[in-house]
Amino acid sequence: MIMEMSKQELGIPDFFDKTKADQVWRVPYQKLAVDARTWAKKNNIKPAAKDQFKMCLVPIDMQNTFCLSDFELFVGGQTGTGAIDDNIRLCEFIYRNLNSITEINPTMDTHTAMQIFHEVFWVNDKGEHPIPAQTIITLEDGERGVWKVNPAVANSIVGGNYMALQRFALHYLKVLTDGGKYPLMIWPYHAILGGIGHALVPLLEEAIFFQNIARNAQTGFEIKGGNPLTENYSVLRPEVLDDDKGRPIAQKNARFIKKLLDFDAVVITGQAKSHCVAWTIADLLDEIVTKDPKLAKKVYLLEDCTSPVVIPGVIDFTAQADEAFERFQNAGMNIVKSTDKVKDWPDLNL
Repeated sequence: MIMEMSKQELGIPDFFDKTKADQVWRVPYQKLAVDARTWAKKNNIKPAAKDQFKMCLVPIDMQNTFCLSDFELFVGGQTGTGAIDDNIRLCEFIYRNLNSITEINPTMDTHTAMQIFHEVFWVNDKGEHPIPAQTIITLEDGERGVWKVNPAVANSIVGGNYMALQRFALHYLKVLTDGGKYPLMIWPYHAILGGIGHALVPLLEEAIFFQNIARNAQTGFEIKGGNPLTENYSVLRPEVLDDDKGRPIAQKNARFIKKLLDFDAVVITGQAKSHCVAWTIADLLDEIVTKDPKLAKKVYLLEDCTSPVVIPGVIDFTAQADEAFERFQNAGMNIVKSTDKVKDWPDLNL
C-alpha cells in the first residue's frame, strides 16, 4: 500500500497561537468545531474513514504535569524549555499534516497518591518519607531496610496486610534490577486523576480536537499508570506484571498493541524521551520482533518533539534516551523531524 502522495501539506490555522504554549487555558470547543469544519471544506479534507493509507499519531503523556514549567514534572530537557518547544512543533506538525493523520491516540499518565513511586509509600526508621525527584530506591536499599513500606498505606492498598506488601516491595525492586529496568525513582505527586495536571496541555488539546472534527476521527485516549503496585512508563505494559508468588498484578495492553500494528504508519513522540516514550517504543519493538521484524519500518519517531528527563544537579537521562533511539533506528524504525515533509519519509511502501 502506498500513501496517497497527492495529499499536500496544509497551512497553519490563524487561531494557532504558539505564545500560549506555556499556559493553561480553556479550549473553546464549539467555536473550534465550526472552524474545523470550515477548514476541512476549504482544504478539501476528506473524512479519515476514506484514507487508503492509515497513519496513527501517538503523543505520549503530553499533559500539563509534564509540559508546563510550573507543574510537577516539567520535562525541560537540556535546554530548560524542552516540552514547551516540543509541543509547539508537534501542534504545527498536526495542522500541516491534518489530511494525512488518520487518528490520534494520546496516552494519559494517570495516578492517585498512594502508588509505589510516590513518597507516601515509603518510610525510613525515623518515619521520614523519601525526597521526591532526589531519591532512588535500589534493591540493596530495600534489603538493608534503608527504605521500607509505610505501614499506614497497607490498609488502602492491600487490605491491611503489611507484611505481604513489604514482601512485594522487595520483589518489585528485584524484578527491576534483574530486568535491567530503571531503578525505582520517587517522583513528585503528578498526573493525579481529577487534577489539572492530568489534562492534556491546552495547545495540543486544541490541535487534537481540531483534527477530530476536521477529519471526523474520534480521538483515542489511552489511560495508563493507575495500578498502585507498579510503575507504568510504557502505555503497552507496566514495569512489573506478577507478584512475589507469580500471581498476575497487571497485564500488557494487547488491544492497543494490535491496534497500532494494524496501521500502515505509526508516529510516536511525547514526554519524556528517556522514560515513557522510550519504554513504549521498546515494548512495541519487542512485539514487532516476535511477529515480523520488518514491521519496524512502519514506525516513525518524531525526535524533535520529545525531550529527556533532566533534573539539574541530580540526574540527566539524555545519554540513555539517545542510546535508546539509536537502538530503535538500528532495528528498522525511522527517526524523522516534524518539519520533514511526510511524503518524503522513508519506507512508506509497506
